[in-house]
Amino acid sequence: MPFKERLTHILVELKGHAPFTIFGALAGLAFMLFFNKLGRPSAPTLFSIFHPSHVLLSAMVTASMFGIHRKGKNVIYILIIGYFGSVGIATLSDSVIPFIGERLTGLHVPSHAEVHNEGEHHHGDEMEDNSGLHLGFIEDWYIVNPAAILGVLIAYFLPRTKFPHAAHVLISTWASSAHILMNTAGDITVGIIAAIFVILFIAVWLPCCISDIVFPLLFVESDLKMKEQCLCHERHSHSHID
Repeated sequence: MPFKERLTHILVELKGHAPFTIFGALAGLAFMLFFNKLGRPSAPTLFSIFHPSHVLLSAMVTASMFGIHRKGKNVIYILIIGYFGSVGIATLSDSVIPFIGERLTGLHVPSHAEVHNEGEHHHGDEMEDNSGLHLGFIEDWYIVNPAAILGVLIAYFLPRTKFPHAAHVLISTWASSAHILMNTAGDITVGIIAAIFVILFIAVWLPCCISDIVFPLLFVESDLKMKEQCLCHERHSHSHID
């Protein structure tokens, strides 16, 4: 299919994803406001739950898309595409974009001294400094990398590209929200809420389409229409797993 036609369809997909991403960003804000009351130390645990879950789901969709539309079924190729398409894009979505957004929007990242003082204020218990860029495939390699491999294996033996899109958006948004929560101290004001909404929208919107649509289809040759190829984002996929 000509590049221009592919690009046009990708833009259509991005536009179609916007309403679900707005919903996800709002859910992410609600997630942050709720867990912010429980204290910032809960954020690393939340990130270690939702980030690997996002990697698992992305690996299943990416590897399935690649395996279904590539001529031949080479497990090594599927493993490579599924792993990098999930871990790489999920890291961009859950960690890199939120971290850049935190810096650009001026969200407060506490220093070691501030964390130490805060710990002394709370009955003298020193708090762990969890601020900064968190790369799950390195810091939690024993969880994230197996999750990606498991997703690829599931896709290899039972390829499916239809998943509830709302679930994918929510998991990705919650992982991004947990990363922002780790790097945000103090009260969440109206200005911070607006900044976080923009960060969450971008962090989910672009990487989601890139992971599930663009990345796997870069490595296949198919005469199918793009609309037929992107089964994971058809409207019917929002309500069930095929």
